[in-house]
Amino acid sequence: MFALTAAAAAPAVDPVTPPLRASFEPAAIRRGAELAAIGDCAGCHTTRDGQPYAGGMALATPFGTIYSTNITPDPQTGIGTWSQAAFIRTMREGVARDGRQLYPAFPYDHFTKVTPPDLEALYAYLITRDPVRAENRRNALRFPFNFRALIAVWKALYLDTTPFRPDPAQSDQWNRGAYLVQSLGHCSSCHAPRNALGAEDRRDRFGGGEAEGWYSPALDGKSPSPLPWNVEQLTAYLRTGVTVDHAIAGGPMQGVVHALSAANEEDVRAIAVYFVSNLGASTAERDTRAQESLRRAQQGPLATQTLAFSGTTDDVAQMNLGTSIYQGTCASCHDAGRRTSSNGALQLPLAVAVHDPDPRSLIRIIRDGIEPADGEPGRWMPGYGAALTDEQITALVTYLRRAATHEPPWADVARRVQEARSR
Repeated sequence: MFALTAAAAAPAVDPVTPPLRASFEPAAIRRGAELAAIGDCAGCHTTRDGQPYAGGMALATPFGTIYSTNITPDPQTGIGTWSQAAFIRTMREGVARDGRQLYPAFPYDHFTKVTPPDLEALYAYLITRDPVRAENRRNALRFPFNFRALIAVWKALYLDTTPFRPDPAQSDQWNRGAYLVQSLGHCSSCHAPRNALGAEDRRDRFGGGEAEGWYSPALDGKSPSPLPWNVEQLTAYLRTGVTVDHAIAGGPMQGVVHALSAANEEDVRAIAVYFVSNLGASTAERDTRAQESLRRAQQGPLATQTLAFSGTTDDVAQMNLGTSIYQGTCASCHDAGRRTSSNGALQLPLAVAVHDPDPRSLIRIIRDGIEPADGEPGRWMPGYGAALTDEQITALVTYLRRAATHEPPWADVARRVQEARSR
């Protein structure tokens, strides 16, 4: 292990005197702010009650918990003594100023594609924030993943340093969106499956993944969305978290939307153009799903529909329990349909969470609810984790899959409900 540690060591970059704000062009700082919004830097480097960019956010991984670091320009605990060169090396190579290997929870495997001018603008923005003295928390990782030297092996296997290459067959707007998605946006960090060592499956870049216990749906031709997206809808969703005939943003996506609301609008539109293209052309399967979803939504309230349940006595009892919970807990909002006022919600046949191939997001929505950040406007849904038992949530989730979609039943719903309660 000592030999591996020595081989993995990187040279330190000499500290510098914290640069003055006046040494940067105001336009560069403004552009850096927009780029930080695209990457949602604050989302990972700010705790719920902490100062912006002061770190301390806990990220649960299969290998243990990693805490984000202080990236304010504090000279002792932040990056105040980091030169631009040290910052760019960190972004591109995943190596701290002092030479430590950084865990890829910091998505430098995407930042390798960021252009030098954009990295310089991002540095200008971060190094001119208010300094906050906040000691970095020690990670809590299992053996042997607590040995940073192993990261050098991970990089040799998985770190792709190929720069972004525009597609000449696509428009400038499409290529701008592709660049932002694949670099600072690091969208596949959540929306791609990962292997046993935590590396993204690059062959299935947007095939669906997970984030913080939520299922992150596929953003390609395998998308489970009950209705197709267009550029206007997706642009509005990415900037506000809500749009016509689609579910509101929930879970980790709420933070992404909050960040993108401060990004350059044309950049967000370019991202929407890229993803709508990535979803691919209409197929018979997707057309059938859309028609069936609209038909179910137009049939009227789920609470008044009579469904024929079959199976064992226990299966029928579970479905009847789910029906009664929906009627007493959910129907008053979801059967009313979405309205301008707050007393209506999207009809559930149109909600992606019931169409996902994995029930985790629907379970988390029911348990935890959806609420905007403190002081921010936005759609709200109460959480029922304290009011419903695991048995009741399992019954409700099972019922909604049956009543609101024509998709096959989910397996292991009860186990997924228990896992969500333990997080």
